[in-house]
Amino acid sequence: MKNLSQSNYSSALETIQNLKAKYGETWNAIKSENAARMVAQNRFKTGLDIARYTAAIMREDMAAYDADSSNYTQSLGCWHGFVAQQKMIAVKKHHKTTSKKYLYLSGWMVAALRSEFGPLPDQSMHEKTAVSGLIAEIYDFLRQADAIELNDLFRRQENGEDVQDEIDNFETHIVPIIADIDAGFGNEEATYLLAKKMIQAGACAIQIENQVSDAKQCGHQDGKVTVPHEDFVAKLNAIRYAFLELGVDDGIIVARTDSEGAGLTQKLPVSKTPGDLASQYLDFVEAKEIAIEDADENDVLIKRGNKLVRPTRLPNGLYKFKEGSNIDRVVLDCITSLKNGADLLWIETPTPNVKQIANMVNRVRAVVPNAKLVYNNSPSFNWTLNFRKQAYEEMVAEGENMTAYDRNNLMAAEYDGTELCYRADRKIKTFQKDGAREAGIFHHLITLPTYHTTALHMDDLTKDYFGDEGMLAYVRGVQRQEIRKGVSCVKHQRMAGSDLGDDHKTFFAGDKALKAGGEKNTSNQFKLKPENQKKKKKLGVVA
Repeated sequence: MKNLSQSNYSSALETIQNLKAKYGETWNAIKSENAARMVAQNRFKTGLDIARYTAAIMREDMAAYDADSSNYTQSLGCWHGFVAQQKMIAVKKHHKTTSKKYLYLSGWMVAALRSEFGPLPDQSMHEKTAVSGLIAEIYDFLRQADAIELNDLFRRQENGEDVQDEIDNFETHIVPIIADIDAGFGNEEATYLLAKKMIQAGACAIQIENQVSDAKQCGHQDGKVTVPHEDFVAKLNAIRYAFLELGVDDGIIVARTDSEGAGLTQKLPVSKTPGDLASQYLDFVEAKEIAIEDADENDVLIKRGNKLVRPTRLPNGLYKFKEGSNIDRVVLDCITSLKNGADLLWIETPTPNVKQIANMVNRVRAVVPNAKLVYNNSPSFNWTLNFRKQAYEEMVAEGENMTAYDRNNLMAAEYDGTELCYRADRKIKTFQKDGAREAGIFHHLITLPTYHTTALHMDDLTKDYFGDEGMLAYVRGVQRQEIRKGVSCVKHQRMAGSDLGDDHKTFFAGDKALKAGGEKNTSNQFKLKPENQKKKKKLGVVA
C-alpha cells in the first residue's frame, strides 16, 4: 500500500505555525510539533478520504493483474474492527507490506454476528445500517493502528533513535475493503441509499448479487431466486450514481451472479424486441407447449416461435428455469453486468474447481477480454474432500492402483499421510495461483475465516482451561505464544491506545498530565531487559 508522505507532517507543521502567528498568545500552549504529529498520525479524516484512496489502489492492482496474472490480490473476512486491525498488523509484520492485501466484509457474518435481532441466517434480515456501521468501525481500528505505530516511532525519535526513514516511509494499515451489500436491501433507490452510507464509511468496492432482495439466500444454500437483467442493471446504476455523487470516481462494483445454483425466478420480464435481454431471460424459463383451449382461467402463457407454452409455475408463484441452463445463465449474467458498468465479477460455484471456473470465465472473456473474478474461497466447501476427489480422479486416469482408497470415504483421517492426501493438499496450496493464472481470478477471499478461527480457538482454550491444565492452558496456549510470535496485543493496554492517550494528555496538560504508563503499569512486565535487546527481533517480542 502507498506510503504516508512525510510532507503530511511538514505541511501540517507549517499550517499550525502560521495559525499560531495569526492567533497570537492565546495559542502559546499549543506546540506546533505535537499538533503536526497528531495530523500525521491521522492521515484519513473521513471515510470518503479512505474510499478515494483505496479505490485508486484497487484500480492500480487491477491493471497490474491484467498485465500479469501473478499479481492477484487476497483478503480475509472480518466481523469486527479489532479483527481487521490485528489482521493488517500481522500482514505488515509477516509480509513487510500491505500491498495486494485487502479486507472483506461479509453479509453472512454481519447477519450472524452483528444484528440487534441476534444471530441470523444470511437472508438479508439484519439491519441495513449494520453493514455501513461495520465498515466505519473497521476503518476506525485501522486508523488507530496507524496512530499507535507512528506514535511509537515519534517516541523513539524523541529518545534519540534515528527512525526518520521509518517515519518518512510509513505504510498505512488502511487497505481496500470489498463490502457486501447483499441484493441491495430493497429496490434500486434503497440500494442507492445504502451504497451511499457504505461509501461514506470508507468502502471503495461494493459487491451486489442478482437475487431477489426479499427472498435472498446465502450463495451456498438452496432456494435462490434471481431477478431479470434489467432489474439488476438498475441496481448497478444506483451504486455507480452513489459513487459519482460522493466524488469516488474510481469506485469499484463487483457484480455477483448466483445463477449457477439458482433454479427460480420471481418475474417474467417484458420483451420489447426479439432477442433482447428480456427475451433471452425468458428463453431460459421452463415451459410446456399448450393448446389455448387447454389453458386455465388467468393462466400465464408465452409465445415461443409458432407455439404457445405455459411456464412452469410453483404454488408460491415462482417460475422454474430449465434444467441444465445454469451455466449459460451465468455467462449471460456476467457479460451483461460488465457491459453495464460492473468492474469485477463474482460467480458462486458449488465446488472450488479451477477447470470448471475457467470454463465459465473463458466464455465471458470471449466477449469481454479483460473480465476478472472476485472468487469466494468459501468455508462452505469441504476443501479436503473436494480436492481429494479431484486427486483421486487424476490418479485413476493415470492408471494408479486405487484399491487402498474408499471412493465414498475419502475424508477419512487414515488417508491424511497418503499420496492421495499429498496430491490434494498440493492442489489446495496452489489453488489461488492456479485460479489467477487459468480462471481469471483477480481477487481471492475467504468470507468467514475469523468466524471459524474464533470458534476453534475458544474450543481449544475452553477444553484445557476448565480441565486439568487450568491457567497453564492460557499461558502456554495464548500468552506465551503472543510473546514468542510478537503478537501486538500481548500488551493490550498499548493496543487499546493507552500509550497514545498518555502522549496526548501530555500535549494537552503538560507536566500535570495523569498518565497510565508509569512504573506500576503491569504492561512493563513485557519489556525486554537491556541485555536482551539484541534478541528482540529474533524473539519478535513487542517492546
